[in-house]
Amino acid sequence: MSTPLQSPTDTLQPPLPAQVTNLLNGTSSPGRMSRSGSGSDTSSNRIRKDTIGYKSSPFPAKANQQATVTRILAESGFMPQELVPGEVDWFYNQLGIENSYFLWETPEAIADHVLALFSAKLLAYTKHDPEKLVIDLEKIIPEGQDKGREGAVFIHTSKAGVTVTEGPGSTVEKRIDSLYFDNSSPTKAFRLETYRSSGAISSTISQQLRCYFVSRCAFPTTAPTKTSEGYTDIRSVSDASFLEKASENTLDVYQGVMNEVERRYGPVIEMFEVEDSRERRLVIGYKMGGTSKFFSALSDLYHFYGLYSARKYVEQFANGVTIISMYLNPVPNTRAPPIEHSIHQVVREASLLYCLPDNPFFSVADDDDSPHAVQEATYAYVGWIFAQHFCNRLGQAYLALKNALDESNPDHAEVLNKIKTRFREETFTRDSIRDVLQSHPDLVRMLYINFAMIHYPAADEASQLTPTLSFQRLKTEQPLSDEDLYNQIRKTAANRHAQQILEALLIFNKHVLKCNFYQPTKVALSFRLDPSFLPEVEYPKKPFGMFFVVGSEFRGFHVRFRDVARGGIRIIRSRGKENYNSNVRTLFDENYALAATQNLKNKDIPEGGAKGTILPVVNADIRQCFEKYVDSIVDLLIPGKTPGIKGKIVDVSGRVDPEILFFGPDENTADLMDWAAEHARSRQAPWWKSFTTGKSAELLGGIPHDIYGMTSLSVRQYILGVLKAHGLNEKDVTKFQTGGPDGDLGSNEILLSKDKTVAIIDGSGILYDPAGLDRPELIRLAKARKPIVHFDKNKLGPEGYQVLVDDKDVKLPTGEIVPDGTEFRNGFHFRVKADLFVPCGGRPEAVNISNVSRLVDAEGKPNFKYVVEGANLFFTQQARFYLEKKGVALFKDSSTNKGGVTSSSLEVLAGLGLNDEEYLDLMIFKDGKPSPFYQSYVKDIQQKICENAAAEYTCISKEWQRNKGTKSRTSISDQLSSTLNELQNELEVSDLYENMQSRKNVLARAIPKTLVDKLGLEVLMERLPEQYQRAVWSAWVSSNYIYQCSLTASNVDFFHFFSKLSS
Repeated sequence: MSTPLQSPTDTLQPPLPAQVTNLLNGTSSPGRMSRSGSGSDTSSNRIRKDTIGYKSSPFPAKANQQATVTRILAESGFMPQELVPGEVDWFYNQLGIENSYFLWETPEAIADHVLALFSAKLLAYTKHDPEKLVIDLEKIIPEGQDKGREGAVFIHTSKAGVTVTEGPGSTVEKRIDSLYFDNSSPTKAFRLETYRSSGAISSTISQQLRCYFVSRCAFPTTAPTKTSEGYTDIRSVSDASFLEKASENTLDVYQGVMNEVERRYGPVIEMFEVEDSRERRLVIGYKMGGTSKFFSALSDLYHFYGLYSARKYVEQFANGVTIISMYLNPVPNTRAPPIEHSIHQVVREASLLYCLPDNPFFSVADDDDSPHAVQEATYAYVGWIFAQHFCNRLGQAYLALKNALDESNPDHAEVLNKIKTRFREETFTRDSIRDVLQSHPDLVRMLYINFAMIHYPAADEASQLTPTLSFQRLKTEQPLSDEDLYNQIRKTAANRHAQQILEALLIFNKHVLKCNFYQPTKVALSFRLDPSFLPEVEYPKKPFGMFFVVGSEFRGFHVRFRDVARGGIRIIRSRGKENYNSNVRTLFDENYALAATQNLKNKDIPEGGAKGTILPVVNADIRQCFEKYVDSIVDLLIPGKTPGIKGKIVDVSGRVDPEILFFGPDENTADLMDWAAEHARSRQAPWWKSFTTGKSAELLGGIPHDIYGMTSLSVRQYILGVLKAHGLNEKDVTKFQTGGPDGDLGSNEILLSKDKTVAIIDGSGILYDPAGLDRPELIRLAKARKPIVHFDKNKLGPEGYQVLVDDKDVKLPTGEIVPDGTEFRNGFHFRVKADLFVPCGGRPEAVNISNVSRLVDAEGKPNFKYVVEGANLFFTQQARFYLEKKGVALFKDSSTNKGGVTSSSLEVLAGLGLNDEEYLDLMIFKDGKPSPFYQSYVKDIQQKICENAAAEYTCISKEWQRNKGTKSRTSISDQLSSTLNELQNELEVSDLYENMQSRKNVLARAIPKTLVDKLGLEVLMERLPEQYQRAVWSAWVSSNYIYQCSLTASNVDFFHFFSKLSS
């Protein structure tokens, strides 16, 4: 294949017919194939038949065992005496069962199996139908029952190359996955040998037996050793029985695969030809836990292409590596493509299967009239997920209602919110979307073709892969234009509901700018989307870009509002299936809202707002989900340079400069930032130092917010501003906070404050004392980062109490009985009264338009006089307006807690400004201690945080006073953020940036003095990416202009302000 699918201009038009013809016919020679493990020539992968795999298990006592089995059966009386010797001999010597079986089983068990086979043959004979012959034998030995023999044996009848939906063969491999492989670990792992009998069950019945032998691995007790290349020596981490059976060739092959698994992330796939044979050996290696249900899914894959396995092995190793080896052959007398071509497809699609092994759209059953190949089925799965989030669930009726109601009216807003929630829950369910896609296979195939015509990559000249069979199938279909596809959908869709779902897939096709769908190896599927398809009625501010990620055990998004943007990656955990379904419905909305809030907060730093969310399925390994999410997005950020592993992808965005993302910690990801930075480094990303913030200070030069109180410093500036403005003595002020002493914000708020804290809520429960909680005890917990469950209850006053989430029927000092601690904790923030409320933790929208009235007593008096939001999105916008109308002085999150984002922004700057050598010298701790440069840089950051927070507080307060309280502080904060963001966007693309004197003056002030003094401004301007310099310059100019000259400043004011910068 030598003709590229995509023209050099990267347009969205499909290729010309001649291009398609060349591509589909495969103009290159199929004699070479890239090995997904190393990208080398297939011809070097040819192996001699006598060295291909495993040594046959020696069993000198086999004849004696056969005699014993014959005697047992003869004595049993269940089989005619004259038939016993012949049936036993057939079983031992004609069926072709491997010696492993005879070594594993006792003579009594073997006798039972011979008898079962004989009985099944009799039953099939009486029914005059050989297909009725069914063997289903199994023996599972659980842990502890028979020491040293934990494992299982499964034997069933099996037709070569056929996936069945009924009978024993339909479930055995899925059960083996579930019982023995999906939860493997180096401390408890199993190996598998499975064989197809070489002989038929009888002279008149052609069916064969499939035997599976699962056994517990016995790993060496000594530490692993390394090879001369620095990789783990396979012999030092292997199961003893594997070492006995594996040939030298197999050990060499597995060693190479293991090296690749250790070296990089994701599956390693190798294919070998067997000398003088059409048999192919497929070897796949990956890290334990990297996927699930994979072994059974592979069978469906090769069956789809008319192949069957003679034998298969699953080996697991003490260093956490799993290797699957399969020997594949063509099923005789079928219309399937020749194995010389289909094996290439199996190799390519095994990577997709690794990402999504349990795909409801992939079926190879005989009764499936129109099965999808793996690529088409994977596309359908992705479309299924996309439609769940982006089918327009609101529509024109909602828009009309929205226009008719007044959203500033709390009652109207509540009605609108309830209708919106109900629409989202009821209009397009996951099941209804799946049913539509499964009932329109031809339309789904056309939509896949539409997608493939754009994103199928051009031929890699180094590997010269032939087009995959999935793509070759396109020559039997006429590619349709978008308009023709719309018309076809409207004609063919069963109803309007189905039409909208199928149109959602076409919308998806039109807005994918690049993806890793056709990357040879990957761990999850990622798509860079143009967000212009988002309906304005639901998402009024259009994001700059978004990523959509789909894995077998999670889904995720990343949304950003400017090219240079930064924000945290949040993992949303679900307590159960119902909670998970609810999280699915709100996932993208939460991501969008968090990114939009972040954008408002990032008003005076170079990076715009961004946010990433990951939603794992219930009980999934959240670290594994995070790693796959990050790796799949990195696939789209750095160009692939290794054919067969990471190849070039089609990018229709037209972008010339590289796209860079900056990730930060958020819920459940704080301890994963180091891995992400190191992983970007291992993939040779030049921006690895700045890829994540919140990294380990000692190991990777991160600047931790909690240790240096970065977020709390900005929150404190607002609290101090409130105290000063109202003439309050902090020690006399009563305060309530959510987020306990075990958290970042909560602990630092305790340590920095001197007030009378009356109540705290955290994950463990609530703590309350109207006389004020004992401050030394709170400080003790905050320094130790311990939750309030550890508070000494002896230090509570007579009216104080502690209620933990696991408590039941607790009696309070008032005599009130609390039946359930969790329920009490979840609503406790509505019971407390205090002068000041500082939310430092809690779920988004804990206070919303539906419940905010509970924060006002019967006399109309609010529970709090002042609110300074530390936590993100604790209040909804309508709830803020409601409280401000009641007289509460409220300062919203996007203004108050921006200290953390300022710190992270300057952490990114250090990573971009310092080269690798300088970074390792200046930012990484030596002997556990920071360098003088690091300490000075941290002080610069703290100073900038305080300056920015104080400047914004002053700006908001002056504007509120200018409007004489008629305009809410919430509105002023939003106006300030919007004005700054808009001005920054205008400045970033203006020719004012070309004024070199102003650029230098601004950058010298915007970049911390410690960094400028160390490197010099000229060096920094050479190193920082152009788009980043523009962002730094425009952010500083816009924020300092507005903070100094106010929101009502004129063009003349700006002229004078900028003139000073240019002098």
